Amino acid sequence: MPILASLPGLNLLSSLPSNPPQNDTTSSTPSPSPPIPIPKYPPPRSRNPKTNVPRSNPALSIPHRRSNYRKPVQKGVISTDGDRCVIVGENGVSYKLPGAPFEFQYSYSETPNAEPIAIREPAYLPFAPPTMPRPWTGKAPLKKSKKNIPLFDSFNPPPPGKKGVKHVEKPGPFPFGKYPKEGKTREEILGEPLKKWEIKMLVKPLLSDNRQVNLGRDGLTHNMLDLIHTHWKRRRVCKIKCKGVPTVDMDNVCRHSEEKTGGKIIHRVGGVVFLFRGRNYNYRTRPQYPVMLWKPATPVYPKLIQEAPEGLTKAEADEFRKKGKSLLPICTLAKNGMYASLVKDVRDAFEECPLVKIDCKGLQPSDYKKIGAKLKVRRMLKELVPCVLLSFDDEQILMWRGRDWKSMYGDTSSNLVPVKADILSGIDNSAKSSDDIGTPDSQRVVSSPKMMSLWRRAIESNKALLLEELALGPDAVLDKVEEFEGMSLAIEHSCEALVLSSEDGSSSSSSAEFKGGSYSEDENDIYSSDDIIDDEYYGDNSFEEVDPSIPLGLLPVDNIAERLRRESK
Repeated sequence: MPILASLPGLNLLSSLPSNPPQNDTTSSTPSPSPPIPIPKYPPPRSRNPKTNVPRSNPALSIPHRRSNYRKPVQKGVISTDGDRCVIVGENGVSYKLPGAPFEFQYSYSETPNAEPIAIREPAYLPFAPPTMPRPWTGKAPLKKSKKNIPLFDSFNPPPPGKKGVKHVEKPGPFPFGKYPKEGKTREEILGEPLKKWEIKMLVKPLLSDNRQVNLGRDGLTHNMLDLIHTHWKRRRVCKIKCKGVPTVDMDNVCRHSEEKTGGKIIHRVGGVVFLFRGRNYNYRTRPQYPVMLWKPATPVYPKLIQEAPEGLTKAEADEFRKKGKSLLPICTLAKNGMYASLVKDVRDAFEECPLVKIDCKGLQPSDYKKIGAKLKVRRMLKELVPCVLLSFDDEQILMWRGRDWKSMYGDTSSNLVPVKADILSGIDNSAKSSDDIGTPDSQRVVSSPKMMSLWRRAIESNKALLLEELALGPDAVLDKVEEFEGMSLAIEHSCEALVLSSEDGSSSSSSAEFKGGSYSEDENDIYSSDDIIDDEYYGDNSFEEVDPSIPLGLLPVDNIAERLRRESK
């Protein structure tokens, strides 16, 4: 032990080594494998994967929406490029090109009739420059083909059995013995007016066809003109389906469609318009317009809603807006709906209340602002609805009928408004107490102007009787009613009578005028019914012939006669 203790570097009280010696793999036996292999699962997916979203093409983005560019403009020419110029006028921003038949606009039917006060982008023409025959694609243009490709037009269409050539519609229809003629003016291309049987022949195949031009919130745009001519190449009638804002004023859409394209509207039902190209139309000689390469930025127009609108002070306008919050809307507009009856509904509502509210939940703000502007905009020296816009709050249009409002049923202001009525009369009558309701008001007439007009029309058509004597007993009133009932039934079921006179040996027929006085025939009427088109836009919804004859025994008079015959037996 003393010898071991004297050895250097040896400590008898030292602990075990911290790192045990590694086992010799050669001498140890391998561990047994498990009876069932351990499955290998894929790594768990993250809840918020970071996917690489492809960036949108910068050519499709609209730069003026991300810029604060505002440049005040005045009426007149604001930019020129030789003979090409940008003009600001009453119809907004327009573009004048040399040789063009009219000034081009992005939208012809939905442009406000107001002068813009500023523009949102530099005044550039959205057309291709005249020095560039084709857009640069990064490659040199191809050499001119040596093949002689025939150009077919409407007057010289390809034969029906020719392969590789699409159908080109011939001009027409023409009466027997007449042929197409080359025309330059609109009247020469349209030719003679279509008859009713020709309109039915052209329109009936298109009623259930989906080949159409869709017209949306922008209305009749400039590029649609070339699209309509493309439809006219294959068919004689182009079907246009309108939805949304333009349907508020369909007459405006029809007028611009005829003026810009040169066609004629032969049928209109709801928001669907059928545009006829003309009897002598030729696709080869059509007017060719340049195509707009992008949508121009909408200019800045004056505000529609003012704090003190025309005819009102600020206090009166605030009072109207406060009362309008508790007012029920007359209708609810659907997105991309048909608003043809909106003008009539607003006019009828103004007959009962000075304020009218329209619910526009779900519509874009630009849409219901356009609708509000169209209701009061002046078209062809008249207004759709003479009104004053008050608010667009809560996606609702609030309007006031104005001080210069006139009823559609004549001058009935003395019957509607009391002698000392303020501007807010007729909106809130809930302040009357129950005692005041039973007391008669000698200064106010209960009947509305619409009811007075209906009563007047019924009296003129012998469908109502006006009693001149007021102090009549029940028996006298019953006698008057029975007498009037027999007279009205005789007038309702009267028909034309054939009168034959043989005094001078000649027979003549004439239509006897019945008491209603609704039918008369002129001796000089030599035109047949097929040659007369009653309406400017032929709007007969049904193209099937209807038999006007009624079987015997279905009228109320026949039932009365049968009952009297049984009682007499």
